[in-house]
Order: sequence, then C-alpha cells, then structure tokens
Amino acid sequence: MKANMGTVDKVVRILVAIVIIGLYFANQITGMAAIILLVVAGAFILTSFMSFCPLYLPLGISTRKKEDK
Repeated sequence: MKANMGTVDKVVRILVAIVIIGLYFANQITGMAAIILLVVAGAFILTSFMSFCPLYLPLGISTRKKEDK
C-alpha cells in the first residue's frame, strides 16, 4: 500500500470522525444513522493513520504532495 493521503486530508478526516463521535455521545444521532456514521468515523480514523485510502486507488487520486527526487 503506497501512501496516497496528504496531511490536510488526514486532519480533516480525523476532525470529522471526532465530530461524529461527539454527536453520538451527545445523543444527537441515534439508531441506524448512528451506526452507519460510527462505521464511517472508524474508517476515517483507520485510513488517516495508515495514510492510505482504498477508494483513491482505482480513481487515481492522491492528496499527498509530490516528493522531490
């Protein structure tokens, strides 16, 4: 797995995950919506720490800055 996520992308994903988790614990989201959003939040956190988004691969997207050679 080659890293394809930049720093800003990772930070935004983590912040969104924190907001979702906060809304869940504040009982603002419940039921099936809460379960789906918590799974999304978990995926955001996991992909942020791995610096790899599997959905970016088939689309050819990379938010990572090009390194000087």
